[in-house]
Amino acid sequence: MSVREGVEETGEPAGRCHLIVEGGLIVDGSGGPAFRGDLAIDGARIAALGALSGWRADRRIDASGLVVAPGFIDVHTHDDLAALVEPDFAAKVSQGVTTVVAGNCGISLAPFERGDVLPPPVEMLGSAADFAYPTLGAYRAALARARPAVNLAMLTGHGMLRVEALGADFERSAKPPEIEAMAARLRQALDEGSLGLSTGLAYPNSCAASTEEVLALARAMTGREDVLYVSHMRNEGDHVLEAIEETLAIGRGAVVPVVISHHKCAGPRNYGRSRETLERIEAGAASQPVGLDVYPYTASSTVLLPELLGEAEGVLVTHSAAYPAAAGRRLAEVAEELGCSQAEAARRLAPAGAIYFQMDEDDLRRILRYPRTMIGSDGLPGSGHTHPRLWGTFPRVLARYVRAEGLLTLEDAVRRMTGLSADTFRLPGRGYLRPGAFADVVLFDAAKVADRATFAEPKVAATGIHLVLVNGRAAWKDGAPTGERPGGFLSRGTEVGATTTLS
Repeated sequence: MSVREGVEETGEPAGRCHLIVEGGLIVDGSGGPAFRGDLAIDGARIAALGALSGWRADRRIDASGLVVAPGFIDVHTHDDLAALVEPDFAAKVSQGVTTVVAGNCGISLAPFERGDVLPPPVEMLGSAADFAYPTLGAYRAALARARPAVNLAMLTGHGMLRVEALGADFERSAKPPEIEAMAARLRQALDEGSLGLSTGLAYPNSCAASTEEVLALARAMTGREDVLYVSHMRNEGDHVLEAIEETLAIGRGAVVPVVISHHKCAGPRNYGRSRETLERIEAGAASQPVGLDVYPYTASSTVLLPELLGEAEGVLVTHSAAYPAAAGRRLAEVAEELGCSQAEAARRLAPAGAIYFQMDEDDLRRILRYPRTMIGSDGLPGSGHTHPRLWGTFPRVLARYVRAEGLLTLEDAVRRMTGLSADTFRLPGRGYLRPGAFADVVLFDAAKVADRATFAEPKVAATGIHLVLVNGRAAWKDGAPTGERPGGFLSRGTEVGATTTLS
């Protein structure tokens, strides 16, 4: 870490505000050198930062020995339903997260008008009864009533649009009238604040979709500002390069920026191929906007499907509706107990979820260091034996890849969690500590911050996160939620009306 002694001059005269955070090591989200100084917050916004000893404040916080950074932005979540039913968001604010992007992997709680068919992986979000929001506007109204502790932005899931338009006949590519119906729903969602289109082309509800179908739908976004095409690609294993080519081609054809979700090279046959994939992504970025996210673990987690077993060196069951006793156990052990193959066990346990141990640590490090990489948890909220990334992603980056290994500097790691994410996902006023920005702020001890969630005990809060402010109000303090829920919905590309619950 490089520390610039002194202050960041803002040109602000001495003033008054409701809170000053004093004497912390300010890491502002830009990737620039850290500096020691003060941060003034007035209402929901940052008023000034620098040497603010002449300012008057209703309250002061001594941040000596702590890092003061922008609140972390989790760019890859499935928090659509959790925001409504667990609005204190302990799994996220305990990590310093103040904004989440939901609706990833082609599945979003809204918009969705028909709940009679819920093919995998739709059940990851909830039951048929939970899909009660025919428009994004209806979901936004529900979110305002729930008053979440963090800010939430939403993508529109291609897989949900397919199930709406095709019903149970989703194992084929959509026809032109069906594509137009999907495009109309997407345009409405964009009008209501969606960030763009997400796909999950590896999943049963979408894998039959042709490139032409997805491109035609993505072109419904052409000409709009601040929209993205975000893809869980068609393949992350043997055909990962072809999948990258398809993803880039869709972005070029629709003239929209691309984000590759949870980038990985899955399966032992593909260990080391991140050299090739990152080279191809960088070549694409020379002519079009491209980003990607990653989580800091070598195990993925999604629905339990027989066709996914071949890429994994081991599988841990997270939940099973048909056989609840399987939760938290290795699939091989459950299969032996049932007297069948692991593939047959996966069929018998459905609907179920699993953790797949299928990535290489060297690939993970290489992807983490790539300059365009953001951090996303891809956590799956719920009552099952979840992946530890839900509770541990951001502190794990700081503890393992910054402090222990020095793979990233503190400033660069924070940039990947804040400024880069806000820029990529078009979230103005977020991701930076600067005058006029929203006061999403985290105070943490760089020497002690650490993830404690494990594969054996995945729902354990991190240590070292002292204070989390969302829109200027404390959502997490001294190891516990405060009861304040100051978040809201973030509309696409605008600060006007950006949050729905500020007083």
